[in-house]
Amino acid sequence: MTGLKFATRLNSFAAKASAYWPDLKGKPTVMQMAERASKVKGLTHLDLNYPQHVGSDLKAQRQQIEDSGLVVNGMAMRYDKPEYKIGAFTNPDEKVRRDAIELTKRGIDAGREFGTKLMTIWLGQDGFDYSFQADYKKMWEQAVSAVREVADYAPDCDISIEYKPNEPRSFSIFPNVATCLLAIAEAGNANLGITLDFAHVLYADEIPAFAAGMVARRSRILGLHLNDGYGKRDDGLMVASVNPRATLELLWQLQRDGFNGAYYFDTFPDASGLDPVRECELNISTVKQLLEMSGKLLGHDGLQAGIERQDAVTTQRIVNDIMLAK
Repeated sequence: MTGLKFATRLNSFAAKASAYWPDLKGKPTVMQMAERASKVKGLTHLDLNYPQHVGSDLKAQRQQIEDSGLVVNGMAMRYDKPEYKIGAFTNPDEKVRRDAIELTKRGIDAGREFGTKLMTIWLGQDGFDYSFQADYKKMWEQAVSAVREVADYAPDCDISIEYKPNEPRSFSIFPNVATCLLAIAEAGNANLGITLDFAHVLYADEIPAFAAGMVARRSRILGLHLNDGYGKRDDGLMVASVNPRATLELLWQLQRDGFNGAYYFDTFPDASGLDPVRECELNISTVKQLLEMSGKLLGHDGLQAGIERQDAVTTQRIVNDIMLAK
């Protein structure tokens, strides 16, 4: 398997900081985390959060990252200002809303400086918590029109919506694959698409491969965040550590649909006190093993015939023979 792109969440590499930087005072810098990430065997790319991970000298920062052997895969917006707590693209204060939209445009510009044309938008602050708190139709139109404006600003860039059912808001404006596809259809921009986060998909009560198939019908998967969890929250566990069969099916579906993006690891080694370098290396190894299994399933006539009959006994036996082979 050549040409695969493996990317990671940069903040993971602040985990167990004292083990890597015994004399460190405070938190590691962005470049320290990037340098540590470069120690991961097989890692090829990083994603940067905007504006948190971006310094004043973007060219120098890009050069440092590339000198370490990595490339920036994409930018990810983080709307962390206190005034965004009740919304970025749907904030009731039009001045704050405009500020969030313009910040996103500057994030796209910064991405260009790093050599990437992928921007991921996760609107975690956009949603509601109480009955009679929101004008739902207005909030929806605000979110869609802001996404449209951002996409119009950079038609040569891919703008990807990452959905999540809740957290920090009780209900998110884009909670699942269906609402994202509706928003993209209403916005009408060809450069819009969706980021699937495995743990988010699980606790949206969706089947990952089904979500991927629906996106392939109506839009494009621009981002893939691999991790795992128990479907109750954003656990950020290691890839396939809880749901290996569902992970395999997702990768199989993505291969069928021609996915060629980065396999990005949105995992939280810091939550369990894990070494982030070893954890990331295992994620890479796991995905490679699963992709090898998926390749065997892709050309399996018996599997396809069983699926066409919805014959679960036959299909599970075929998958077992590959997944559980001695």
